[in-house]
Amino acid sequence: MKAVLTLYFTRFLHWDDNFATAIYHTFVALCYLTPILGAIIADSWLGKFKTILYLSVVYAIGQTVLSVGSISDLTDRNQDGSPDNVAVNIALSMIGLILIALGTGGIKPCVSAFGGDQFEDDQEKQRSTFFSLFYLSINAGSLLSTLITPLLRASQCGIHTKQECYPLAFGVPAILMAVALVVFVIGSKMYKKSKPQGNVILEVSKCVGFAIKNRFRHRSKEFPKREHWLDWASEKYDKQLIAQTKMVLRVLFLYIPLPMFWAVFDQQGSRWTLQATAMNGDFGFHIQPDQMQIVNPILIVVMVPVVDSLVYPLIKKCKLNFTPLKKMTVGMFLGSLAFVAAALVQVQIDKTYPVFPEAGQSQIKLINLGAFPATVQFQPQLQTVDIAPKEATGYMTFETSKLQSLRIISGNASKTMGLEQLEKNRYTLPFKWDLMDIKFPPLIHDNITSKPTSGKSLVRFINNFPYTVNVTMGIMDFGPLDPLSVSNYSDVPEPDMTYIISISAPLTAYCGVVSKTFGYGGAYTISIDGCVDNELKIKYFEDMAPNTVHMAWQIPQYFLLTCAEVLYSVTGLEFSYSQAPSNMKAVLQAGWLLTVAVGNIIVIIVAGVSTIKQQWAEYVLFAALLLVVCIIFAIMASFYTYIDPNEIEAQFSKEEKEEDKKDQDDNEKGAEADSRM
Repeated sequence: MKAVLTLYFTRFLHWDDNFATAIYHTFVALCYLTPILGAIIADSWLGKFKTILYLSVVYAIGQTVLSVGSISDLTDRNQDGSPDNVAVNIALSMIGLILIALGTGGIKPCVSAFGGDQFEDDQEKQRSTFFSLFYLSINAGSLLSTLITPLLRASQCGIHTKQECYPLAFGVPAILMAVALVVFVIGSKMYKKSKPQGNVILEVSKCVGFAIKNRFRHRSKEFPKREHWLDWASEKYDKQLIAQTKMVLRVLFLYIPLPMFWAVFDQQGSRWTLQATAMNGDFGFHIQPDQMQIVNPILIVVMVPVVDSLVYPLIKKCKLNFTPLKKMTVGMFLGSLAFVAAALVQVQIDKTYPVFPEAGQSQIKLINLGAFPATVQFQPQLQTVDIAPKEATGYMTFETSKLQSLRIISGNASKTMGLEQLEKNRYTLPFKWDLMDIKFPPLIHDNITSKPTSGKSLVRFINNFPYTVNVTMGIMDFGPLDPLSVSNYSDVPEPDMTYIISISAPLTAYCGVVSKTFGYGGAYTISIDGCVDNELKIKYFEDMAPNTVHMAWQIPQYFLLTCAEVLYSVTGLEFSYSQAPSNMKAVLQAGWLLTVAVGNIIVIIVAGVSTIKQQWAEYVLFAALLLVVCIIFAIMASFYTYIDPNEIEAQFSKEEKEEDKKDQDDNEKGAEADSRM
């Protein structure tokens, strides 16, 4: 579902890129904050099975509400294909996303742990196989969803008008979640269901809280200092819990810089997807912008075994001490390089962007539809342009305040048009010399201020016939067009296909022609010029160039980020688990997920307050921030001393046995003394 979410915000709800990015990362942050709540509910109240069951129901309901909220016909009373009350769609979508965040986050810490609970202590091999299959299924799901969901989204559906099918893209995951829930419930009698035994996260939090509170109470100098501030909890909590909490806090301290990596990593689904919408996805078959994210899971499946079985052993043979913290540092550096690569790609994309008028400017494009050349003079003496027959100028930019009129000279005639009332906009003026006169319609507002939000190409038609004709292209009807009138722009449903363009008029035989393919991200004006032997004569005018930078140029940045993920994420979890006491794994899991949430909050802040107008500059900003954090983390890591929690726990266990034996000996001596008395 997340694969198509950013495009849903920009194309269906028509939010701008920054706001869509902020809401996307708000959703992701919620998905990684709620696992802490899910773990507490499971361990302290409901148990893992009931937590998974109840929150999966919430999950499925949320997905269904989101699917319903994406139906454009919900409030489309005038049947124009757009919601009449988009607030209803927004409200349903937000409710759905909140429920999904609660559901997915709530079950996240429970599912794998509940699976592990099904095995006995002597079934380590079977448990290991289960976890391998579990993570394989997660990656397989990621692969399939990133491939299929964008295809469902790109399909056409709707009652009144056909458009991108978000209800299907969101509805299929809702159905699959419901099916998964039914399968899970069917196996209920076969599961081992452990009762809640208290949550270690709460226990650690209480211990830390009591230590801080107790230290504050005894802050005066009359109380002797203790070796560690956590030792102030010794009045209430045993030494082993305090020692284990110290171990955990040492690792959590290293987590402080980590959110910056996730701020970069999770932009695959937002900024990088938006970047792909301005690129050419022709690989012999068309790749949707939101499908490019599939590169990450594919590379993960390939690279994890390669790195484990080839790269790390090779580094070890070279006798390099490539510790887990060094791996994470290199991962951060590669993540920074990935955003440098993204910035370089963005620079190339920006070169293909059209220049739109700024404040106080207007742009005018002239199309000479006549059979004679023409000269156009912009008054007062701003510019003179010559236009050949059946040709057009590009968009010419003028200071609106200085532009008064234009004069067209063609054949033996001339004509003037006033331009005093122009606004900040793009305008098109088609004209022609006809019967000793120059004819043109009122100046046409183009109403294009950016690349097409749909990602597809736009087309419109000019009628160059001396009478009214009805224009169709495939199933699209552009309506009756009077002479020299221009239709509105419309999306080309499948820009990599050709269509039959035809006209009809009273007492006129069929006349048509096969169109060219329009590509993605362009805009075209097509003049209908004549009909010879039932073949329509047309002329294409390119108002906006289609996307030319190929999506394949995103592969290097995905490759670098995937390398970073392998070194950083996989190693980070492994390091955390190796440095945590056996009963404190859940605390570090919660801390790790919290760094993901905070990373997404960083993106929300940057998207919300940033005044950077150039996207490449924002990529460079994130790359620089991650590089700075990488250096800070490397310094922090250099002071870290690796420990073996098992040895420390064994030492505590040994001391505990010795104390128990001493107490027993004291009791025996006391009993012996009593018997003598």
